[in-house]
Amino acid sequence: MIKVSRLNGEEYVLNSSLIETVEANPDTVISLTTGHKLVVRESVDEIIDKVIKYSALVNAAIKVIQSEV
Repeated sequence: MIKVSRLNGEEYVLNSSLIETVEANPDTVISLTTGHKLVVRESVDEIIDKVIKYSALVNAAIKVIQSEV
C-alpha cells in the first residue's frame, strides 16, 4: 500500500499491486487494473519510488517470516 494525494491535498492509500500504468498528462494519472483512473499530486518518479520502497518492505518482511519458520 502506498500513500498518495488527490489534487486537493486529501491523502489516501492505494494498493500498489493494482497499478497498471502511471502517466504524466501533465497531471499524474494512475490507471488501475480495475479500470479506474486516479489523478494524484505526486510525480511519476515519486510513485515509482513509493512502489519500490513498499515492495522492498514486503520482501524484507517475507525474509524475516521465512527465517523464523
